[in-house]
Amino acid sequence: MPELPGKFVRESVSEYTEFALPTDANPLGNVLGGKVMHLVDLAGAMAAIRHARHQVVTASIDYMTFLHPIHIGSLLILRSSVNRVFRSSMEVGVRLEVEELRTGERRHASSAYLTFVAIDESGKPIPIPSAIPETPDEMRRYEQAEERRRYRLDLREKARRKQG
Repeated sequence: MPELPGKFVRESVSEYTEFALPTDANPLGNVLGGKVMHLVDLAGAMAAIRHARHQVVTASIDYMTFLHPIHIGSLLILRSSVNRVFRSSMEVGVRLEVEELRTGERRHASSAYLTFVAIDESGKPIPIPSAIPETPDEMRRYEQAEERRRYRLDLREKARRKQG
């Protein structure tokens, strides 16, 4: 099968914003971690679909840390982009910032790396274009994605051996 022409990382860059509403809160008035994870998955999928121009499914989410509580009434700003492609799968980085609208102050609240797999109409994985990094940050994330992939595959193999 001939290799598909690559696409620049910048073509996948996506931004998603949402207000933190009372229905998203825990009893302390902070946004639920599950809600944050849901938004991270959506933002990651946006970048993955923009890159692949096909449907994608989430294969994994690396660990997430919550650096600051997110208060109701804040604006959540999620930026995502494809870091690297591995045939039919791709790593997408998502960064969440929270803006306090009254002051304009922004804080980094969370980051995550997700793996998505592009699929065809029958749900089978399909090859996708490689990601071409241009900036020093994109090149760094591209290189580091290979290390994270090896780690994820090692974990998956350990889990399989444990089950079987």
